[in-house]
Amino acid sequence: MDSFSDIQLSEIITVSLTLFAVIDILGSIPILISLKKKMGGISSVQATLVSGGLMLLFFFAGEKALKFMGLDVSSFAIAGSIVLFILAIEMILGHDFFKAEKDSKSGNIVPIAFPIIAGSGTLTTIVSLKAAYNQYNILIGILINLIIVFILLQSIDFMEKLLGPSGIAVVRKFFGVVLLAIAVKIFKANMHL
Repeated sequence: MDSFSDIQLSEIITVSLTLFAVIDILGSIPILISLKKKMGGISSVQATLVSGGLMLLFFFAGEKALKFMGLDVSSFAIAGSIVLFILAIEMILGHDFFKAEKDSKSGNIVPIAFPIIAGSGTLTTIVSLKAAYNQYNILIGILINLIIVFILLQSIDFMEKLLGPSGIAVVRKFFGVVLLAIAVKIFKANMHL
């Protein structure tokens, strides 16, 4: 069982950057701007709370669900690292391998909270991180990312003006490379030969 004394800044930074890269809220700004126009606005509070609830639910119950299906965390972590690897390649190369359904009637819960913020990549990453990092560091990393998500949802228009299309592309590619390195690290840490 992890203890509060195992809280480490380096792990918090790694977990936070991993989740930030997977959530890719900066890369989602163009989609969020489009949805905001279609929906007449985005509820930052609702989208953040629902996505946070999903992340916490998967953090606490994800491992039990895996055991129920006869899977262990290491196997899921390796599978998750492969998904992260593909997501990283997608971010770096700018090609979409995973297509999300775009429904203009959807609200703050679908598709914003799920799958844009707390999508399958994020949920897979949370379980994968549990195999390599202290649970308190992961929870702090989730909280940090929820705060960032909330702030960015509140300031979508400002972020669009600040970064511009080329700035968003650069940030997305940078976090793609970070995510690629983390995917390799998780794979290596859980590979038991």
